[in-house]
Amino acid sequence: MPIAILDPFSGISGDMTLGALVDVGLDPEWLRALPARLGLAGVGVRVQDVLRGELACKKVDFDIPPQPHGRHIREIRAIVAAAGLPDEVRRRADAAFTAVAEVEGQMHGVPAESVHLHEVGAVDAILDVVGSIWGFAVLGLDRVFCGPLPLGDGSVIAAHGRLPVPAPATLKLLEGHQVRSGPENSGELVTPTGAALVRVLSSGPPPEQFVPRRSGYGAGSRDPSGRANALRLIVADDPVATAGPDAEDVVLLAADVDDLAPEYVAAAADALRALGALDVVTLPLTMKKGRVGVRLEVLARPEDATQLEAALFAQTTTLGVRRTLARRRALAREHRTVTVLGHQIGVKVAVGPGGERHAKPEFEDVRSVADATGKAARDVFFLAVRAAEQL
Repeated sequence: MPIAILDPFSGISGDMTLGALVDVGLDPEWLRALPARLGLAGVGVRVQDVLRGELACKKVDFDIPPQPHGRHIREIRAIVAAAGLPDEVRRRADAAFTAVAEVEGQMHGVPAESVHLHEVGAVDAILDVVGSIWGFAVLGLDRVFCGPLPLGDGSVIAAHGRLPVPAPATLKLLEGHQVRSGPENSGELVTPTGAALVRVLSSGPPPEQFVPRRSGYGAGSRDPSGRANALRLIVADDPVATAGPDAEDVVLLAADVDDLAPEYVAAAADALRALGALDVVTLPLTMKKGRVGVRLEVLARPEDATQLEAALFAQTTTLGVRRTLARRRALAREHRTVTVLGHQIGVKVAVGPGGERHAKPEFEDVRSVADATGKAARDVFFLAVRAAEQL
């Protein structure tokens, strides 16, 4: 499967993302039909060819009749739920709007459900978020990576007055992603909508090596002198495909806590495994003021990372989750069954790079046979290993 790489050399916004998707192959007619699918009557869609700097780009604009300025999260959820979106698109869209509501709530000290989303609750932002997430899915780009984001400088006028760039909620949404300051006198380069898209779509920084197949540019609304205000989207071959069948990209999530009892840490780890984590480990830490803490590290498939990140927040008392893209090489393995002392024991057999085999009996089976036969569990373990070696 191909991958998508966001190259936000001049930042990112929702309309820039849509324009870049159209430039790499998203059907403009599909985009023009989107407002009706979302029940947003009377909204027109314009797709134009424009220049930003010297770059030819696609520009997407919405012609919107008078609307409420912003909505509460429950209203946006109702629009998304009624649109008949594919399950993964609906989940990611809901995660994007929820993330914005939660960080806005944190900024203003109110519950997420009470937040009135001004910019992100507007019709054009709803179309930007849903259209972008769905557009990647339509193009078969299930895995998205994002390069370092320039944050811009100066200040911006928002519904709550003048705010520093990046806006506080935007910066909060970008926690865990690579960013850089400036450039000087560039203004706002990452909008809240763009930050929300990065949060729910990106699996981390781009791979070190990839094979580009096509690229496109989505134009921002501003056209400053001396800088191409555009987002580049690269469609590339999946580098894992040439790295061997036993290599895969994964996402490492890490959260630190110092105020959660050990049994609840274990319960959180079990819940994360049940949700599809590839692995969950806990590491002891010494945290601020000498407090004893623990770090939960969760290994996830890229498509599961956002759900597991949300579960980390829900299941623990952490205030932040770090996200890192990693690559793992897992040994080929198979599950076999051996007979020991008249009882069956499951055995996991891994095959090393040179073809060597390593057997590990399942502990619960070993203990069950030990209880049934009166033998020591250690003896049953070695009998199962020897039996596995004969397979």
